[in-house]
Amino acid sequence: MRRFILRRLVDDSHISGVGDIAEGIVFHDGQTVLSWRGRHHTIEVSPSLQDVIDIHGHNGHTVIIWVDEINDVRRV
Repeated sequence: MRRFILRRLVDDSHISGVGDIAEGIVFHDGQTVLSWRGRHHTIEVSPSLQDVIDIHGHNGHTVIIWVDEINDVRRV
């Protein structure tokens, strides 16, 4: 299990805002759960982290910050 923060650098949609917009967990089988912060706080389950990136990456305007691996930042 790996924990991460989804950090939006630019909000093209003007919905989620910028900064730390969601907390996430990637489970042993790849399933990924997001807990959205802010006004529209919901839980989302995806088959994989790649699905999360494809949907919420906003053309590279979002990064994944691995909570337990502080030096591992991935632009999505």
